[in-house]
Amino acid sequence: MFKSVLRACVVLAACILAACSPKLNWRTVQSPEQRYTALFPGKPDKLERLIPYQDQEFKQTLEAVKIDDDIYSISSLQVPSNQSDSAQKIIDQLHSNLLERAKASGGTVLTEDVFYQAGSHQRLPIKDYFIAFSSNSKAQQTMRVRWIVRSVEGGGVWIYQVSVLHANADSSDAKVALSKEEYANFFNEFHPE
Repeated sequence: MFKSVLRACVVLAACILAACSPKLNWRTVQSPEQRYTALFPGKPDKLERLIPYQDQEFKQTLEAVKIDDDIYSISSLQVPSNQSDSAQKIIDQLHSNLLERAKASGGTVLTEDVFYQAGSHQRLPIKDYFIAFSSNSKAQQTMRVRWIVRSVEGGGVWIYQVSVLHANADSSDAKVALSKEEYANFFNEFHPE
């Protein structure tokens, strides 16, 4: 009798585990070329391209994964030491492009002071932006984004954009919606070197 009860429990446990396949399959992604480590909720795709800025081109690398209505992405841009004076202008342009688009759509932008942890385990202050993009006075997409600028030895600068874009938003309160654990993990576990 004990063996049959044990066998029934094992079969029941196997059925429960098979039915509970999680949609978020967290994995650590190391990107030594872009000098960061991140925790993605699935295997990200990687794309590289050259982006023009004034009379120059910079190499941008994007790693992203789509899970249902969410796109988790990390964009990295290396500004060489001989052009590092352009870094602040580039970050300002990234900010204004996204934030102005949100405001033009009738959306909202909220900020929150937070910390991120560098690869050296040093906690550094940063801002998170919670953005609601609207159409017809209704939130259509929400986004949480963080821009990090890191200087590297020998000059040069890395610019990172860590973001989650949520489509089919059912609320215009991006801060509440995108502060849930599955989003917080992605932001908290991004560590630039």
